[in-house]
Amino acid sequence: MSLLAAMSSSMDERPDRIRIGDRSASPPRLREWAAAVADDLHGTDRVAIETTPTMETVVGVVGALLAGTAVVPVPPDAGPREREHILRDSGARALLVPAGAGTAGTTRGGGPAADGSGLPVVPVDLRRTSATRHPEPGPERTALILYTSGTTGAPKGALLSRGAIATCLDGLAEAWRWTPDDLLVHGLPLFHVHGLVLGVLGPLRIGSRLHHVGRPQPERYAAAGGTLYFGVPTIWSRIAATPTAARALRSARLLVSGSAALPTAVFDGLAALTGHRMVERYGMTETLITVSARADGPRRPGAVGLALPGVRTRIVDEQGRDLPADGTAMGELLVAGPTLFDGYLNRPDADAASRSADGWFRTGDVATIGPDGWHRIVGRASTDLIKSGGYRIGAGEVEEALLAHPAVREAAVVGLPHPDLGQQVTAFVVADGVTGAELVDFVARQLSVHKRPRVVRLVDALPRNALGKVQKKRLVEG
Repeated sequence: MSLLAAMSSSMDERPDRIRIGDRSASPPRLREWAAAVADDLHGTDRVAIETTPTMETVVGVVGALLAGTAVVPVPPDAGPREREHILRDSGARALLVPAGAGTAGTTRGGGPAADGSGLPVVPVDLRRTSATRHPEPGPERTALILYTSGTTGAPKGALLSRGAIATCLDGLAEAWRWTPDDLLVHGLPLFHVHGLVLGVLGPLRIGSRLHHVGRPQPERYAAAGGTLYFGVPTIWSRIAATPTAARALRSARLLVSGSAALPTAVFDGLAALTGHRMVERYGMTETLITVSARADGPRRPGAVGLALPGVRTRIVDEQGRDLPADGTAMGELLVAGPTLFDGYLNRPDADAASRSADGWFRTGDVATIGPDGWHRIVGRASTDLIKSGGYRIGAGEVEEALLAHPAVREAAVVGLPHPDLGQQVTAFVVADGVTGAELVDFVARQLSVHKRPRVVRLVDALPRNALGKVQKKRLVEG
């Protein structure tokens, strides 16, 4: 079956099925625009595209996939060094750009891109259509090369196959009861799994309507009238702080959060305002989405649900020994199954380091798994599992305790080197009208005393990436 099954077969001419910003299209019209791009790309192995939240980006990505060309998304806010690395390391043969965007309408082979990359440009022109039907590539073919940053070195290109993406989307459609009757609303960046794979390729495979609102502002989410909403914790926190916008989501069917842990206070606040208990899910660029709560099952704050069909998970200690699924033992989460990536481009060393001796993917995330199969993500092994005075402390638990204080708006907890304890629990907090000492006492009254922060640093803001994840590495490096 085609990766973009619903779009490929749809005869629905309604022009509001796919809306990106202020542009709308029916599935057949999107297919015709994309086929014109596919005609230009025929025989091209890899193509890069700057993923602005526009219809041209969607048409370019779909056109490349129709042609069997691997897509290399480039963040629109990438600095010159990051952009140059992605274009060079990926081996992209051309660059997709909106027609007239500084290229004077040049076509493939007709001249280099205006950005100095030296790549030939392929314009995405919404005035051009084609009726060509390109043969469906095999499921083993690479669909996307997504660049993901690790703790060291330049970003690595993760190879995601068409089959892995299709399997992931089908599993989510089953878990979330996602159907063509849904209207998916989101405003996520289109260079990540969340916004691009789930948020664009998902509707084109399943057949639901799509409205990408551009900037993910609470008012835009509220006005969209969707049945299914995607967001990251930063978005949901802002919506929870805007009661009028939150109440407008009561008519939705499902609210989904991912890409980072959703604070319990936000979960509870949204439940009170919207009537919905959030669906949380877990995944990575390298694994796609592997664990999720279900539409027809319970939703638990701080937990991300059950493994999706075909996915296997386990937790291990530092020596690789299996830990019990008792809901208490914390260990590194390992994943196996059909949604895994095919490796890092040009990085056999990183491939080897990412696999256990028996072939499972090492996520680098610390988790617990309960007897009922429910997963809770404690955080990154490198920053969120703190070893202090012989204790193993999950940073997320301390953060939740801090966020329960009414004066605290944001909190991030890390372990910093300490000559006696090994690591000391250190909290970076955005708060009003409270002292660090008061917050230490507040946490000590809620948790075991050894889990309290030894140091609280009050800051104006926490460093975050494009998806709202706190960049703890920057806090640790200070």
